[in-house]
Amino acid sequence: MGCMSLPEGYRIVVVPDERRDEFLAADQLTWAQGLEPEALTEAPPALEWGVRTVGVEKDDQLVAVHGSYSFAAPVPGGTVPCSGLTWVGVRPDHRRRGLLSAMIDAHFERSLQRGEPVSALFAAEAAIYGRFGYGCAADELGVEVPRGAALRPVAGSDELTVRFDTADRTRHADLVDAVHRAAGGGRPGWMTRDSAQQRANQVADPPTWRHGGEPLRIATVHAPDGSPRGYALVRRKEKWGDAGPEYAVTLRELVAVDAAAAHRLWSFVLDLDLTKSVAASHLAVDDPLTHLLVDRRAAVPKLGDNVWVRLLDLATALQVRRYAAPVDVTLEVTDTRLPANAGRWRLATTAASGDGWVAQVTRTDAPADLALDVRELGAAYLGGRSIGAQARAGLVRELRPGAAAAATAAFGWPLAPVCSWVF
Repeated sequence: MGCMSLPEGYRIVVVPDERRDEFLAADQLTWAQGLEPEALTEAPPALEWGVRTVGVEKDDQLVAVHGSYSFAAPVPGGTVPCSGLTWVGVRPDHRRRGLLSAMIDAHFERSLQRGEPVSALFAAEAAIYGRFGYGCAADELGVEVPRGAALRPVAGSDELTVRFDTADRTRHADLVDAVHRAAGGGRPGWMTRDSAQQRANQVADPPTWRHGGEPLRIATVHAPDGSPRGYALVRRKEKWGDAGPEYAVTLRELVAVDAAAAHRLWSFVLDLDLTKSVAASHLAVDDPLTHLLVDRRAAVPKLGDNVWVRLLDLATALQVRRYAAPVDVTLEVTDTRLPANAGRWRLATTAASGDGWVAQVTRTDAPADLALDVRELGAAYLGGRSIGAQARAGLVRELRPGAAAAATAAFGWPLAPVCSWVF
């Protein structure tokens, strides 16, 4: 592994629970923010202290930190063990010394030792992680929809009922988790919240998170038998204009298991009294709302980057996922940080299964059909980035005519990838 050496006096350390306050203090210096004691009590970081919390130490003081989550990340046709990189920060007075590079190398090494062939993250700054081989593998849609926006009808929506309540961890965390898992079936990138603390934090509501808005509310959609089919975590903020109320509605998350539940939920939140508009984020680019709106121009869309993916064990990662079409292509891969991934690989589908085509990935000396960096493979991994489009952008070189089109068809997937929450 091409590990970055640390300057003299610095060393990588695992951060135990008893150094939690020091870890958080280093992170706060990095991000120019304070973590209110009340917020830390109600929604503490859902990190595995002493296991997946790592830092850089100098003179017995933490000067850089990072952590990771253990995910079974949904990929086309299955799941893959995935190390979710998070809480990355270097103190401002220790920047430009290679500490981030050293931490990333340590993260790669520890992830591989745990048998995690893939890493994923949300990038606070889009320009940082590409140089470490992460590719932006999913887009997300943010929208601001005016109150009363008309939706096309969906069969079964009228049979569902809505309940509106104040969000409560004790009563709602399990419901939110169950619906979230059911709704994400088959969608690449849809990370579930697998620890009790992650599930609790999703419905937590420290006052410092409200920014002048109301306590967090929850709208739940139920089938005739009472079973939950969807939820929306809602916050309204009071505002009055010359013509009357102009309340803003913000959705922390809106999740539904089917089209009828999605229609019923959106119908409800788009018709709340006193409100002017509803803002949502972290939606898939093919979210049902994009098809249900009668006037899509009424919504103000914003496209952003969602999950970034890094292949750590290329062969294992490419064999775990399924492919939408048969393909036989030789890839010439560059990977400056993990040389074991570099070189020529033959990716050839062998059989069709119920969830797509199975592929074998083997070393080869055969002439390459496509040449690309591991970053571009990571971008295509969840099925949300076209290899053909990357070739047209000059990021992938097509060495055999037709190879880019064949790889595009194989790597694509019917559902756009997205993760509905930032980890």
